[in-house]
Amino acid sequence: MSSDQRFFDFLKERIGLDVASVGEAIIERAVRQRSLALDGLSADAYWQHLQGSRDEQQALIEAVIVPETWFFRYPESFATLARLALARLAEIKHLRALRILSLPCSTGEEPYSIAMALLDAGLAPHQFKVQGMDVSPLSVERARRGVYGKNSFRGQDIGFRERHFSAQDDGYRIADRIREQVFLQVGNLLDPQLLANEPTYDFVFCRNLLIYFDQPTQKQVFEVLKGLTHVDGVLFIGPAEGSLLGRLGMRSIGVPQSFAFSRYAEVAGASAPVFAPVPAPVPQRNAAPVVVKPRPFSAFAAPVVSIKPALVQSDAVGLLGQIATLANEGKSLEARAACERYLQSHPPSAQVFYWLGLLSDVAGSPLEAQSFYRKALYLEPQHQQALMHLATLLESQGDTAGARRLQARAARSERVSDSERKR
Repeated sequence: MSSDQRFFDFLKERIGLDVASVGEAIIERAVRQRSLALDGLSADAYWQHLQGSRDEQQALIEAVIVPETWFFRYPESFATLARLALARLAEIKHLRALRILSLPCSTGEEPYSIAMALLDAGLAPHQFKVQGMDVSPLSVERARRGVYGKNSFRGQDIGFRERHFSAQDDGYRIADRIREQVFLQVGNLLDPQLLANEPTYDFVFCRNLLIYFDQPTQKQVFEVLKGLTHVDGVLFIGPAEGSLLGRLGMRSIGVPQSFAFSRYAEVAGASAPVFAPVPAPVPQRNAAPVVVKPRPFSAFAAPVVSIKPALVQSDAVGLLGQIATLANEGKSLEARAACERYLQSHPPSAQVFYWLGLLSDVAGSPLEAQSFYRKALYLEPQHQQALMHLATLLESQGDTAGARRLQARAARSERVSDSERKR
């Protein structure tokens, strides 16, 4: 069963999943889980059952998809959306409501964040509507329920929770005034009839999805997304997907950390809109300014400091957590500074070089990003995230063979990790 191509092909056909993007072990584990849930069916018996049961097909998809999202992930995207929405309403003279699409919407954190951001920016409820869509009925049902645990609230700024949620025994329930702005439904981005009779959208959020597709599927999905986005609209994507959209003919609107792209480049005689630059984050008063520049990997030398090992380890763990938090909140300058602080006082870390690679990738510096990813892999050859992000970068540069080699390494790494977890 572990190498059964049938299940890989099924998922590729149904949801466009490129097995190399997640690793064979993830899919193999999902197939085993579903087989065990059906009294331990053999591979052939489970395959036959899968072919005749729509419920089981969806159950396998659900077992493969692991939602990982939270409210206001990449905060600058939502701040940028609010500014653009106000400008767009003025442009259309308030003659209609803005249309915003979130897909995949997962368990609802993104579309609800959109609604909260726009209401907080002063838009009236009748001025916009948000549509959320996901291939997973289970995720959509959870989104409709609108109750969230603490994992959905990350970062330092969670003041929105006081404004838009009410506490209850099993978590926090989102306010009805937010829920009423969002329409949720099940839908598949690979469905050729998806939203075929719907008007285009002013803003489309489709983040961290393209990286799981192979190149032909990426192009197919991009054409769907382009068709769903108004000619004057804006498409928001994930941090690692910018190079893909650039290669496919769109361009960034120029707002750092927004991950927002427009179609203006395709409109004859039109020029791209000019947006006011976002001010650089104000450093903390007690933080010493850090000059961020690439450092030679081989030249690193940890300073000799008389510190107890336990304290060094504790500080390292704390800094790594801080880097992850800052990067996930879109605070690139602070995240880079934290990476530099780490490298100045600790031995080289694959995870730190991975974060530096991702931050460079987001900033539009692919060569610098590639260098950092390779440093991470020098220290930890099977670093899963570095392998996948470097593979995406190489593929966007036309190095398909190099990308496939890295994807194969990532798949082997996942199989080994899965085997070790079972021991």
